[in-house]
Amino acid sequence: MRAVRYWSTSHSAAMERIYGAVEWVMVKLDPVWRAIGYERVEKPMAALEKGVKGFLFDCKMCGQCALSNTGMSCPMNCPKTLRNGPCGGVRSNGHCEVDADMRCVWVEAARGARNMHSHELIEVVQLPVDSRLKGRSSWLQVARTKAEEIRNLSGGAPL
Repeated sequence: MRAVRYWSTSHSAAMERIYGAVEWVMVKLDPVWRAIGYERVEKPMAALEKGVKGFLFDCKMCGQCALSNTGMSCPMNCPKTLRNGPCGGVRSNGHCEVDADMRCVWVEAARGARNMHSHELIEVVQLPVDSRLKGRSSWLQVARTKAEEIRNLSGGAPL
């Protein structure tokens, strides 16, 4: 699993474009999600998201995805679950102090962020994990939030 995770970080620019396309589609489908009901779509969408992001990023389904801010390196893979940068124990070879066979998630994040168009987002401070969202689809949450913002800006007009 780590090999795919490292590959995804190495190809973060392409992953960023794909992620952007998925987000665009999800936002455009907001009328469908609202008609069906976001809560009714939650379980199947979370299962799909877990399959895709689990394979590519070893996603832990925290419900508050930070991949686009962290160079496509999931901070929840850090044994200490640090969401805002490395601990003081990163080894000189860039590996984790807890798991010496694993490259530090934040060393990978910095490497991935350098390849991304939105590389400055790695500096955005991430909120602590809200454990109530664990297992929920962050894709749906982002789609719902962005669609609401668009509707508010357009005076309630459909997308």
